[in-house]
Amino acid sequence: MQKNGYRVQFTSSRIKDLMYRTTFDPKKMDGDIILNLSLIDKKDLDDVLGIFKMVISSGLSVTPYVKIISEGESIGDLTIEKGKVGIGTVCSITIDGVLLKAGIPVNPKLGGVVQIRNGVPVRFTDVLTYVSTTVDPLEILMSQGITSVSEMLRTGSGKVLANLREAPMVARDEIESCLSDLLDAGFSGILEVGEPNTRVLDVPIERDHLGIVVIGGTNPMAVVQEYGIAIDTSAMSRLISFKEMSRIEDLV
Repeated sequence: MQKNGYRVQFTSSRIKDLMYRTTFDPKKMDGDIILNLSLIDKKDLDDVLGIFKMVISSGLSVTPYVKIISEGESIGDLTIEKGKVGIGTVCSITIDGVLLKAGIPVNPKLGGVVQIRNGVPVRFTDVLTYVSTTVDPLEILMSQGITSVSEMLRTGSGKVLANLREAPMVARDEIESCLSDLLDAGFSGILEVGEPNTRVLDVPIERDHLGIVVIGGTNPMAVVQEYGIAIDTSAMSRLISFKEMSRIEDLV
């Protein structure tokens, strides 16, 4: 599909490209991961890092690793303008890339908002499939102001960003082994692994498959937004070496 001379790329195609290019090895803690990148005003950096640390320590992020890009510094073809700071987090699609490299044909399906009640995920309330949009679903949903991640942190109930992927049920043992390696590497954002041929958080799953729900890597950005701090987020921004990331507690 083309528009005004430019080819329109649906998010599903972009995800598959990034998954194939992901080289992160959770056992070696090395390789390329997918980065979500946000821009904030330099004056807000301390407040934003404090919020990020709060969200990450509560488990509502993919990993505890972030990257700070100061004004004037470049990341890929992007140079951070004066008065701004870039903050990168690990995108949950990195997990799909790791599963793929382990020989598991995982299929990212949708991004959405999950209702949490008393600390227990109940259901997806709003969803967008990756094949239906050219913009990351979590970016769209975050911009709608329908999350309540800060309320979830405060009370144990609220709405958080998450996404769903499907994988063949015959690969269940390999999936569990791979997710265990990711957990050891600090990837704590696995929200739920469903049973084969069973709906996951009220979303139907393809026959002979199981669903895996992962916390969205943009939840820290959603809380910043809920606190009224300006933040411009680009999910699935680019690939970056994991060695360039730092644990949040080493920065705050």
